[in-house]
Amino acid sequence: MTSTFTPPGLARFNDLEERAAVAALHEACASMTWVRRLTAARPYATADQLYAASDAALAELTAADLAEAMAGHPPIGRPRPGDPASAREQRGMAGASEELKAEMLELNLAYQEKFGHVFLICATGLTGERMRDAVKERIGNAPEREREIVRTELGKINRIRLARLVEEDA
Repeated sequence: MTSTFTPPGLARFNDLEERAAVAALHEACASMTWVRRLTAARPYATADQLYAASDAALAELTAADLAEAMAGHPPIGRPRPGDPASAREQRGMAGASEELKAEMLELNLAYQEKFGHVFLICATGLTGERMRDAVKERIGNAPEREREIVRTELGKINRIRLARLVEEDA
C-alpha cells in the first residue's frame, strides 16, 4: 500500500490561496514564469515532487526569465536590508575583512559589467574567500557558459528556499 501522507508544511503550502502561493513562491524566485508553473502544478504530494517541478520549470526559463530571476538577488556582500533570508544566505561574507569586502565589490562590478547581471552563486555555507574565488574563476567564462552556471546556481538556491517554505514549523 502506498502512503498518501503529505507533510504538514507542504500541505499548508498546497492549501494556500493562489495569491498567497504566488507571493510565497515569488520570495523564493523572482521569475514569474517559474512562479506560475509551480503554482499551476499544485498540489504536491511530496517535497521531491515540488523540487522536480522547480527543476523542470527552471530548465525551461528563457534568457529574459533568467534575467528576471537574477534581478531578485542582491550582490554578494550586500544582502538586502531587512531580509533575513538574504543575510542568512550570505552569512559567509558577514565576518569577512574589509579588504575582502572591498575586493568583492570590485569583482561584483566587473562581473556585472561583463555579463549584465549580478554574480549569482548559491552562497549558503560558503566562506567569503570561496565566493571571491568563484567570481574570479567565472568572470573568464563565455556568456553562454556563464548563463548555464547561473541556471544551476539558481536551481540550488531555489531548492533551499523551497525547503524552508515547506518546513513543518515554518
